[in-house]
Amino acid sequence: MSAAPAIPLSATRLVGIAKLAAESVTLEAKRVVQYSEIECRSVLNRAGGQMPFRWSINPYRGCEFACRYCYARYTHEFMELRDSRDFEDRIFAKARVGPILRRELGKIDGRDGIAIGTATDPYQPAERRFRRTREILEVFAMARGVDLTITTKSDLVTPDIDLLQQIAVHNRVGVNITITTVDATLARLLEPRAPHPDLRLRAVRKLADAGIPVGVFPNPIMPLITDQEDRLDKLAAAAKAHGAMWLAGGVLFLMPSAQRVFFPFLQLHYPHLLRRYQERFESDAYLRGPYRDTIRERLQRIRQRHGLAASDTRPAQNQDSSQAVLFPEAAQLA
Repeated sequence: MSAAPAIPLSATRLVGIAKLAAESVTLEAKRVVQYSEIECRSVLNRAGGQMPFRWSINPYRGCEFACRYCYARYTHEFMELRDSRDFEDRIFAKARVGPILRRELGKIDGRDGIAIGTATDPYQPAERRFRRTREILEVFAMARGVDLTITTKSDLVTPDIDLLQQIAVHNRVGVNITITTVDATLARLLEPRAPHPDLRLRAVRKLADAGIPVGVFPNPIMPLITDQEDRLDKLAAAAKAHGAMWLAGGVLFLMPSAQRVFFPFLQLHYPHLLRRYQERFESDAYLRGPYRDTIRERLQRIRQRHGLAASDTRPAQNQDSSQAVLFPEAAQLA
């Protein structure tokens, strides 16, 4: 396959990630989606705030699922790709993720927590072709003592069950399947290119049957759209029936880049909600105040009703502290 310039940008006036994006080569183009490969200096990103993990990994930049609410749209702006459609239609696969990750793992303590899929989905359609997430998991399969989580809204995770089982022998691993709603019509409106909710539930069942701890994220919980107790209860019941161990949800937050997509969506499908959303989000991307407490209490009632945990509470029984964390040869490499 011949390499051609992926994006007709002038690289002479760009720097950093924008310059790398402009110089990337096209891997494949289908429909309106263009896949490119982009160089990266690092695979591990340090997590900020109060996250339950220290490090995050996103094998791809951009996401084909085109979720109306996606906060990660702003990441394409670093590459001077500011049209909201660019985030959905220009997908960048990170190059040499395996060797880079292996080198970086020798420098950190994997017990601090590593999360795959915190911004863009690691099992979006690009993974069928370029298998960057599987390349990353192959590295973790040789690791020791890592606390690893994967978050996805795709059933493409199931072909990697063999690797997840290998990883689980010497590490702590769990999978979060995001299912915003079990209402297929609503899901298609909110997440136009994401897998059907039933496919995601089947993925939960396959993971559970394979002995991989799995939970469900009803994220993001959207006021007056997906936050009703009966909607969340149906989702919890389905999650439990398919083998989920936990149900953990967070309320919607809308960064300006997401507002440019979500507000027109509301205007078209929920015009009666548009003004209320604008009043709450235009001055602050985060919902604050009693609403968060209301949702927290609602989820707790639902979890108790269905016997679901609030998170993956398993002890770190697979983390052997007597060995060098990560690779057995890490000490020699250091």
